[in-house]
Amino acid sequence: MPLSVAAREAFLAETHIASLAVESGEGRAPLTVPVWYDYSPGGEIRFLTDGDSHKARLIAKAGRFSMLVQRASPTYRYVSVEGPVVRSGPTTLEELTCISGRYLPPDAVSGYVQGSDLNVLVTFRMRPEHWLSADLGALG
Repeated sequence: MPLSVAAREAFLAETHIASLAVESGEGRAPLTVPVWYDYSPGGEIRFLTDGDSHKARLIAKAGRFSMLVQRASPTYRYVSVEGPVVRSGPTTLEELTCISGRYLPPDAVSGYVQGSDLNVLVTFRMRPEHWLSADLGALG
């Protein structure tokens, strides 16, 4: 069953590792990589990456990407979202701290942030435009 708008947005706002996919050129399958991200219901999805990475170059060229988050238990559920990049720019200390704080234990965030090079990081923001979602209920 597809999730309601509120349920899919709430699920996307939970902490999941996302699979990001972006067009990678004629004759190639999309580039698909795991990313940490941040999202609040009704807002934009943001994630950061090295600005010189292959992923960053492809997203800048395509101008859009998709993300998939999923869980296997207690029921299999997923949300897939696709949309345009609405903004990109140098990552701020606040963005790095916020996104890493979603995934790391509180006592590890400061060290991770201090060990990161803000001069090479870029944050991409995507406005969700197309959604797919489902909760398949208990499997097995």
